[in-house]
Formats: sequence, C-alpha cells, structure tokens
Amino acid sequence: MEETVDVLVIGGGNAALCAALSAREAGANVLLLEAAPRAWRGGNSAHIRNIRCMHDAPQDVLVEAYPEEEFWQDLLKVTGGLTDEKLARIAIRASATCRPWLARHGARFQPSLTGALHTARTNAFFLGGGKAMLNAYYRSAQHLGVRVRYEAPVERIEMQEGRFVAAWVRDERIAARACVLAAGGFESNREWLREAWGRNQWGEYPADNFLIRGTRFNTGALLAFMLDIGADRVGDPSQSHMVAIDARAPLYDGGICTRIDCVSLGIVVNRDAERFYDEGEDFWPKRYAIWGRLVAAQRGQIAHSIIDAKAVGKFMPPVFPGVRADTLPDLARGLGLDEARLVDAVEQFNAACRTGTFNHTMLDDCRTEGLSPPKTHWARPIDTPPFFGYTVRPGVTFTYLGLKTGEDSAVRFGGVPSDNLFVGGEMMAGNVLGKGYTAGVGMTIGTAFGRIAGARAAAAALGRGMKKEHGDVAA
Repeated sequence: MEETVDVLVIGGGNAALCAALSAREAGANVLLLEAAPRAWRGGNSAHIRNIRCMHDAPQDVLVEAYPEEEFWQDLLKVTGGLTDEKLARIAIRASATCRPWLARHGARFQPSLTGALHTARTNAFFLGGGKAMLNAYYRSAQHLGVRVRYEAPVERIEMQEGRFVAAWVRDERIAARACVLAAGGFESNREWLREAWGRNQWGEYPADNFLIRGTRFNTGALLAFMLDIGADRVGDPSQSHMVAIDARAPLYDGGICTRIDCVSLGIVVNRDAERFYDEGEDFWPKRYAIWGRLVAAQRGQIAHSIIDAKAVGKFMPPVFPGVRADTLPDLARGLGLDEARLVDAVEQFNAACRTGTFNHTMLDDCRTEGLSPPKTHWARPIDTPPFFGYTVRPGVTFTYLGLKTGEDSAVRFGGVPSDNLFVGGEMMAGNVLGKGYTAGVGMTIGTAFGRIAGARAAAAALGRGMKKEHGDVAA
C-alpha cells in the first residue's frame, strides 16, 4: 500500500532543512529527498560560511548595529532595484531572529574571520563553515524523526487543479499532503547555461568557460519541469551569483576557497593586459559578486588579478598560491601576458594614483585621477616586489531563474497560489535577487523562506490555518 506523508521536502541544503525542521516542529511527519549521495549532501550550503543578519545592537559575534533600513539599502544597491521589496524585507526581518532557532538545531557561530573584509558588523560566521552547519541540521532532523533519503532525485511531480499530489523518484511514486520545493537552480546544467548565455561578439559561448563553484547536482531538472507545467516564473536565466575564482579550480565544488579576494587591493587586467573596471568601487562583500560577470564579458572569459607585496596579509588567501615574480616582465611571462602591455598598464595605473591615507577597512581616499576606468578607493602604486598574479575565470554559485512566490512562499500558477505546494531557497531567490549579490544574503533568503515554506506546508497538511503575519518565522 502506498504511503502518504504529511510533508515532502525535495532538496537537501539549508532551505530544505529549514523547511523540514519547521514542518516537523509543527507536528507533521516529514520525508526529505536529497538527490546527492550522503557524502555530497547539502547542495551549495556545504560551501557557505556566513549569514547576513540585521541587528539593532551588538551581539555575541556581531559588532555595532546593522539595522533593517541599511540592510535594505545594501540589497537595493547591489540588485539595481530588481527586487521585490516586500519579500526582501521579510527575509531581512527574519534574519534578526533566526540565529537562536539555528543554534537550537546545533549551528554554532564565530566572529568574522581574519581577512574577510568588512563583514564583522553584517555577517555571522558559522563555526566549521557550511559543512558543520549541515551536519548539525541533519543530526537535529534525525533526532526529531525527519526521514531522509539520499540519491533520490525528483524530476517530475503530479499536480491536480493547482494542488500537489505526488513526486516521482525514478519509477517510485511518493504521495504527500503538502510539498516544499527546495532543489536549487540549474547552475550545474552546462547545456542550459550555454543556451541562456548564447554567443558573444567574438563568436564564443561564454558559458563553456564557466566553472561551477557549487554542487554538481543542481541540474535544474525539477525547475524545468515546474516551468513546463505552467508555474509562474521569476528572474533572468543569464543572471546568477557569479564570482571571479581561480582558473585552476575544479569544474565543480571548488567552494569558497577558490575565490580570489585581492581584487580591491590591486588591479585586474584581461588577456590583453588592459584594465576594464573600477577595482575599488565599494567594499568587497558588496562587489565581489559582480566580478564573475565582468570576467565573463571579457574575451576568453579570463582575467588576471595583480598585486604587490604591500597587499599580502590583507585578504583571505585562496587555496592555490599565485604566480610570484620579482619583476613585472617576469610576472607577465608567468601569466602568459604580453610583457610590454602589462608593464605599460601598471605604469599608467601607478602614475594616476593620488596620495592618501590607505585603510582597507574603510572607503579611504586613495584613488586614481585621470585614469579610465578609475579606481575609487585603495589605489596604491604596484611597485613593491615580489609581485603576484592570480588568473581567474567566472565561477557560478547559483542561478536566479526560479519560481515566483509571495509572502506565503506558495508556488503560483497564473497568479494563483497553490494550497499545498511551497518553494524555498535558490528555487525562489530570484524574487529577491534580480541581479547582483551581497555576502551572506543567499543564506538569509534560504533560511527565512525555508522556514516559512515548512510551516505553511505543515499547516496545509494538517488542516490548520495560519495567521497572515509570520510570527517568529519572519518577524
């Protein structure tokens, strides 16, 4: 006889676990389906290290204050206004109260890491990173009686008149009274990325040179199915959380340690040894996520971050050492760049630097003058050997095309919310992130809407109504 569970959660990362734990706490019996093997469980959440949190006063691991309006303005700036303010503010407000709930399920926090620039006030770091956080959540889920199945990919579901009926894992049908979709985007589907990005002006397919810094299991199969059956969509398929990562990183699962964080402390040049953007435009956590797309727009989708000895020790070192040289011509040869072009680019930059008081912890007055593109902050001559260079490529974390939702986290069909099908995490992050990114906000969105989706799914499954306000879930 076929079993019917109360709440089925499809996915295995932060949002899925927040949904599963919330639904179980509300009294529902819960089954979670994770596509990956146990060793690779957790999706992109295995690679995270912090969550962006609103707070009105200093807390245990957060200094000063980071009020709602400042968080909102930061998000508004990085998205260029492509965000749903109502949903964004739900996530922001939820971030003020989520940490005690996360701690109750085993998550532990620590202060901002040395070299993680400008995050001590805004971001709470997980002790042990994303893997430790996930392990804690899975232990809590097991303790509470949430059942988990691994290597259980869902590529199609059954719907009847806008209501969820069942999901299929290969040839097995699993029925449920309510369901939460939290299976991630399509970033590891290279064919879909190629289609979304198309050809550039040089006849290249840029996506062919992208690396996937997150999980290999986010193929977007369930997302594609949902869009095909008429679920309302949100987001541009070419938009994503994309950063500049070491070109030597593996194709999948390179994670945070492959990110190159010295961009704001030097210059970045393309394959022709030409600068192409302001490296010091704003604090790194608000700008690191634009650099993947900037590199993707360069010919060959490759660039080189150049620093000198003065920058060493002022940023989080990546997993691979950079190319080191005592002269700029030697550095150019090591990076495969034209020697004369690189020397000329550095000399032009050095000549344009204006003396100021260098301080990489604030928006200082070290800038260039008469240079295009300018460098607005942290501009110091690159003149102190040894010199270092890091070759970078675009690294995709997660895609923004997703399912449109509202404050109830319900999936919409023709503008009508489903009574028992909900969505959380990367599958709906495009409602808040139309473009751009700021450090830790993906975890903020996933945690807030994962919890809302889980609570709503439990209420739907158990026949309970929910108040319009979200209480502790999104207060």
